[in-house]
Amino acid sequence: MGVLDGLKPEKVFGFFEEICRIPHGSGNVTAISNYLVDFAKKRQLYCKQDALNNVIIVKEASSGYESEPAVILQGHMDMVAVKKPDCTKDLQREGLDLRVNGDDLYAEGTSLGGDDGIAVAYALAILDDDTLKHPKLEIVITVDEEVGMEGARGIDLSDLTGRRLLNLDSEEEGIFLTSCAGGARVDTYLPVALEKQQGMCLRIGVEGMAGGHSGADIHKEKGNSNCLMGRILYRLTAEMPVFIKRLEGGLADNAIPRQTTVELLIAPEREDALRKLISQAEAEIKAELAVKDPDFHITLTCEGEEEILCTDAESSAQLAAYLIALPNGVQAMSADIEGLVETSLNLGIMKYNENEQELVCSFSVRSSVESAKKALVDKICAITELAGGSYSMYGDYPGWAYRANSPLREKMVLLYEEMYGKKPQLTAIHAGLECGILAGKLEGLDCISFGPDIRNIHTTEESLSISSTERVWNYLVKLLERKD
Repeated sequence: MGVLDGLKPEKVFGFFEEICRIPHGSGNVTAISNYLVDFAKKRQLYCKQDALNNVIIVKEASSGYESEPAVILQGHMDMVAVKKPDCTKDLQREGLDLRVNGDDLYAEGTSLGGDDGIAVAYALAILDDDTLKHPKLEIVITVDEEVGMEGARGIDLSDLTGRRLLNLDSEEEGIFLTSCAGGARVDTYLPVALEKQQGMCLRIGVEGMAGGHSGADIHKEKGNSNCLMGRILYRLTAEMPVFIKRLEGGLADNAIPRQTTVELLIAPEREDALRKLISQAEAEIKAELAVKDPDFHITLTCEGEEEILCTDAESSAQLAAYLIALPNGVQAMSADIEGLVETSLNLGIMKYNENEQELVCSFSVRSSVESAKKALVDKICAITELAGGSYSMYGDYPGWAYRANSPLREKMVLLYEEMYGKKPQLTAIHAGLECGILAGKLEGLDCISFGPDIRNIHTTEESLSISSTERVWNYLVKLLERKD
């Protein structure tokens, strides 16, 4: 028996559980892609798998719907695969441990991958049910959306006939997304000099932050553990020679980091002074984050005396100055839509690479204004060059512009009002969606993005609402059934 047996809609949760048994973090999608191909072959459906592992599955219209416009259902097969520090699961090789708590579905010790496994489950449930009424369906499931939308960028859609696209990659029921920000990833490389040092080794951890999605949650101004660690290191290097043995924080460029750790050496007689500085920094930051991120704390452990290769004192100070100089978080709010973030960035991953003798930082940059996005990327690159480092940018994707004339939007709003007695909310989102890239491949594409309630995506606290999943399923089925 499956953990989700008995949950409704049964087919949706049945396929979701099958998906969760297959490791499918970004960059690790071959198995899930092959699963989708096998699914289509068993049902004798047209299927195309490309070299990137994107999958397109087509199901012809049901009887009486042959003349209706074809509909594209679209989502991505990869997930942000993160785990709690004490979780021993190998997310490259092992599936998820699903749990149900009331209306919440979550994974024990890891992220759930409701973003965007639920889109795949919805699509498979529709394809598997020959009793449903619908037009021709073209299912597009892309890879590696979470690391730069590489699948959407590389997929060939020239065979598709549909020009109405339902993107099932949103996380708030009753909210229809009609446009989104564009984005890019920037990686920076700051060289450091190494020397053998002897001293007291201390392990400092910046921990306890809530984290979140770097697009959907950036406006909440939660603590970024990488940036806070930079602030702490800057204070320490200003007061004493510091030699860094290890520095690491964050798991994905598009997830706000929750934990960052540094191991450093100092002269033994400096230990008391360091502990005092850490205590002061913790008190100050705790006060600042008392409402925004109340569980923030700093851990400090003495590892004893060591003699080991570390960054020299000058490199440590330069590294700290670089980190504290970098921008992070919301940079500008939209002048057109109240409460919407226009431009932001997130220092999602930071790691000192001893073999390459460099600090590597990875940023997710987002903006609904292309020139503002470019200016922010330029700022990161300029600061990096001034610090003596280098950089690379990739995963640059366009925003998705609002479409003034949208028959799909009108149809969806009318049906939602009929089913629920209220209008859905139509809005834009600061997070990135694949709609902008796909619209550039299919002229005249009419898109809407929607989905069930998913909380705390990209974190180990991610949860999917079971009741919301059922309501969105019922809506989707009725939408496909309704003729123009």
